[in-house]
Amino acid sequence: MTSHFEQLITEKMNPATQFIDECDTREMLLLMNNEDQLVPLSVREEIDVIAAAVDKLYEALKQGGRMFYVGAGTSGRLGVLDASECPPTYGTPPELVQAYIAGGDAALRTAVESCEDDADGGARLIDEKGVTPRDVVIGITASGSTPYVLGAVRRAREIGAGTIGLTTNRNTRLSEICDICIAPVVGPEVVAGSTRLKSGTAQKLVLNMLTTGVMIKLGKVYNNLMVDLKASNAKLYDRSIRIVRTVTGVSHDEAVDVLKRADLQVKTAIMMIETGMDRAQAEDVLQRHEGRLKSAIRSVKAGMGEAKKQGGD
Repeated sequence: MTSHFEQLITEKMNPATQFIDECDTREMLLLMNNEDQLVPLSVREEIDVIAAAVDKLYEALKQGGRMFYVGAGTSGRLGVLDASECPPTYGTPPELVQAYIAGGDAALRTAVESCEDDADGGARLIDEKGVTPRDVVIGITASGSTPYVLGAVRRAREIGAGTIGLTTNRNTRLSEICDICIAPVVGPEVVAGSTRLKSGTAQKLVLNMLTTGVMIKLGKVYNNLMVDLKASNAKLYDRSIRIVRTVTGVSHDEAVDVLKRADLQVKTAIMMIETGMDRAQAEDVLQRHEGRLKSAIRSVKAGMGEAKKQGGD
């Protein structure tokens, strides 16, 4: 009898690496590198689907919704990694992008493999975290069949929340229950079934796209600068100064001074320098433009230009 897992491409033996155990170190690594180069190409094949997922997430977050990653093992850890980087990078509250792994936080360091088979546990997680129809749940599972993830996605769908799947196999159980399913097919792993390799790399690339794309659309990036970052350590404080200087052209000392007056809010500091506004005025204009710095600056400068023109008349 053929098992479900036996049919998954990620479980099959890779003919290109069949005798990797007989290779010397350099040959072994070249084989791995050759296989890794296939990953971004598989992700590119899913760009249209990823774009639809980004747009769905953007609409949800714009309306006050949240993102929830749910995974197990490597997939779960990658979700937690992606979510944890959003607050310092984009200044988001921790509750905006959340991530959960089967087995809880202990599973981040120690494998708790049996928990991934608990479909009811996945469903309970959705209820415990208060998922609502405004939210979007992203289920991450290389096989597309992890019960914990499927249980979470099914429950989210019952509630009316948006659902997105991320797998590295085609025609999976996950794809049957999601609004959108992203499935970059990376082929058999270097070591058969070790989905922390190419599958994990593909998942990381897609997760990068989801959160980065959403945050750009939410106005948290000016050109390609992270103007909503939180200066929570020396490196990020230094980056804040450099971002202000890059956008405005002011000196180091002036950037430091205005950042202090702006309570280390990069967007506000740039707005103050570019328009001559005080902090309260800058924050008010930014709020009216939904935090979109470029739009806010252009609006104020257009108003200044019009006022100058009328004064000249």
